[in-house]
Amino acid sequence: MKNVAIKFWLSAVLFLFIQVQTSTVNAQERSNERVMASPNAAVSQTIGLTIVEVTYGRPSVRSRVIFGDLVPFGEVWRTGANESTAITFSNDVMVNGEKLTAGTYSLYTIPGSNEWTVIFNNKLSWGTQYDEREDVVRISAVPEETHPMEQLLIYFENVTAESGDMFIHWDDVRVPVIIEPVEE
Repeated sequence: MKNVAIKFWLSAVLFLFIQVQTSTVNAQERSNERVMASPNAAVSQTIGLTIVEVTYGRPSVRSRVIFGDLVPFGEVWRTGANESTAITFSNDVMVNGEKLTAGTYSLYTIPGSNEWTVIFNNKLSWGTQYDEREDVVRISAVPEETHPMEQLLIYFENVTAESGDMFIHWDDVRVPVIIEPVEE
């Protein structure tokens, strides 16, 4: 009986260890071991039955010219600071009309004065170690001029059971991404 209990306990510990290791590989780990100039942030939104979670670093404007200068037009931007911005979908979704399967992706963008490209990429990394071969979906979005936002902010508006608008907002620009759960 004692051997059965020990085997059960060891099996349970091994199972938990594997679960923790697997989730660590799949999730973006953001360091909070020191104070960062661009603090970490996270937002979670349920749209219908789909949970959307975003983790990112929040850089500040600090009297700088952001788009077209600090963040050049026509070049890939990690869309945040420090590590890759990570976005997780609990179920399959449509993003601006393109299908994206459930999972965790890095969120990159290519800013432009009249159009942005929003990229969902399989590679999570520190800094900008972007690999175009890992792109899963690229969508176009039209930037909107709006009130200034000192620190980058990613948030949701117009959330219903059928869709929600995710906004990437920094300085006086915000970029909408329409997210619609895929019914199964």
